[in-house]
Amino acid sequence: MAMTVAASMAMAVMVPRVPSVSARCSAVPYLPPRSFGRSSFTVPVKLLSGNGLHKVELMKTRASSSDETSTAIDTNELFTDLKEKWDGLENKTTVIIYGGGAIVAVWLSSIVVGAINSVPLLPKVMELVGLGYTGWFVYRYLLFKSSRKELAEDIDSLKKKIAGTE
Repeated sequence: MAMTVAASMAMAVMVPRVPSVSARCSAVPYLPPRSFGRSSFTVPVKLLSGNGLHKVELMKTRASSSDETSTAIDTNELFTDLKEKWDGLENKTTVIIYGGGAIVAVWLSSIVVGAINSVPLLPKVMELVGLGYTGWFVYRYLLFKSSRKELAEDIDSLKKKIAGTE
C-alpha cells in the first residue's frame, strides 16, 4: 500500500502543470464574425490614415444563380448526344478494343515511368533530355516566322490525314 502511495506521489510530481491564462495575448486585433445577409452587398471597414479613421465601403460579390447565366452543362443533352453517336457507330467492338488498349497503354506507361523514376540519377538525366529537346523544338519551329508557317502546314496535313480528307 505504501508502494502505491509513493508511486502516485511520484506521478503527481512528474506531471507538469500548464499555466492557465485567461488574458488574451495576441498581436492580431479581435475581428467580429462576418454576417452574410442576402440584402447587404457592402461591408463598412474602418481604415487608419494620417488624419484619423475613415470609413470605406468594400464590395462583396456572390456567385450568380443558374437562371441568370446558362453556362451549366445539361447532362440529359450530353447523354442523348453520346447515345446518338454510339448508335451511329458500325464497328463498336473496334472502338471498345481501341479504348481498352489506350487504358492499358496508359497503365503500362505509368509503370515504366515509375520504374525509371526509382533509378538514381536517371530522372535528372531525363529532365535534361527533355529540356534539350524543348530548346531544339523552340529553335527549329517557333523562333522564326517561316518555321512557324512550316509547323502550321505540318499540323494541318496531319489533321487531314487523321480526318481522312486527304
